Amino acid sequence: MKPSPRATSVLLNIAHAFDHMFLLIFATAVATIAADFGFARWEDLMPYGVGAFAMFGLCSLPAGRLGDLWGRRRMMLVFFFGMGIATLLVAAARNAWQLGAAMTVLGIFAAIYHPVGIPMLVQRASRPGLTIGISGLAGNLGVALSAVVTGALLKYASWHMAFIVPALASFACGVLFALLAPNESVAPGRRAPTRAMPDRRSLAHIFAVVTIASVSGSLLFNFTTNGNGELLRERLRGIVEDPAALGALLALVYVAGAVTQVGVGMLLDRVSLKKLYACIVAAQAPLFIAAARADGWVLYGVMVLFMVAVFGAIPFTDAMIVRYVDDRMRSRVSGMRLAVAFGVSSLAVWLLGPLVKAAGFETLLLVMAAIAFVTFCVVMLLPRSRERGLGPAAVDVAPRAAD
Repeated sequence: MKPSPRATSVLLNIAHAFDHMFLLIFATAVATIAADFGFARWEDLMPYGVGAFAMFGLCSLPAGRLGDLWGRRRMMLVFFFGMGIATLLVAAARNAWQLGAAMTVLGIFAAIYHPVGIPMLVQRASRPGLTIGISGLAGNLGVALSAVVTGALLKYASWHMAFIVPALASFACGVLFALLAPNESVAPGRRAPTRAMPDRRSLAHIFAVVTIASVSGSLLFNFTTNGNGELLRERLRGIVEDPAALGALLALVYVAGAVTQVGVGMLLDRVSLKKLYACIVAAQAPLFIAAARADGWVLYGVMVLFMVAVFGAIPFTDAMIVRYVDDRMRSRVSGMRLAVAFGVSSLAVWLLGPLVKAAGFETLLLVMAAIAFVTFCVVMLLPRSRERGLGPAAVDVAPRAAD
């Protein structure tokens, strides 16, 4: 086959979908797996998945470094085949400790995509905001696919098949990527600079703010995507009981949130990043508070809205890196940011089961509202930009600067 940049972009977006889908199969199937392993409650099995999310963060740093210095194409091949192998290992687990170890391996390979795949997508993009938005759509359609595909396979096959089928799909995409992705003559980190970057003080300020906002945003993402399935099951009890129907309802929630990212991406090419980010984050806390007391279809409607706000905030950290960091080191900077953000936010997976067991979903949602408020405060510390869109921008890092 002849190398095709367009086909490569499609496969990179599919990879983003796989990245989120594979990590969340466990969260969707946890009740079934817990029963199979002899656990009385799903909350008791949930902490065994924390290794995946810890590695998802911690391994982003070496993955980003290898992407810049060894090659992004090579690292994406490792991603596709590694994800397939790791997912088969999860399917083969026969007890909680084996499952936890296999999930940890899955997290190591899942760490590759964000610091490698997204910089590879945007490196030649004429509209990077739209490219990031479409990538976000693909990633969160993966979240939706996790709910609907896993729900269907749980109903008609087994939890083992919920992991085996995606593994085979990953192997197939890896073969296509090997055939269609153009070769890199020089690794990105060994190329000459293509743009000026902010001074060290400004870059340190931007990196600190983006990393803190990324930590809080990732906590919300992990709490919601890992907990929404059981929240929906609890609050729709007596209304919807079928696992496949619940999976479909949850998938619709994630599709609504995912589509939002395309609109956000288009706006990122045109308007002030800080104002747009602040407006989206400001909506999160009130929605979590409303969800804490809601039941039935009212809860479902509020869930759609808070996931729109959570997913709508996701493109901003990648957009900040595109604006301020030259392509030759974007994977390394992304890897550093993700190592901190995803490493800390993996605590959400470990805490989710015990917190819900001890205090219930109402308390969890109020905790998420507090985290959202922190995110809003941090976003307001972003520097003022004298440019709009994602082109090179002059920034003013005055402590009280306002957009």
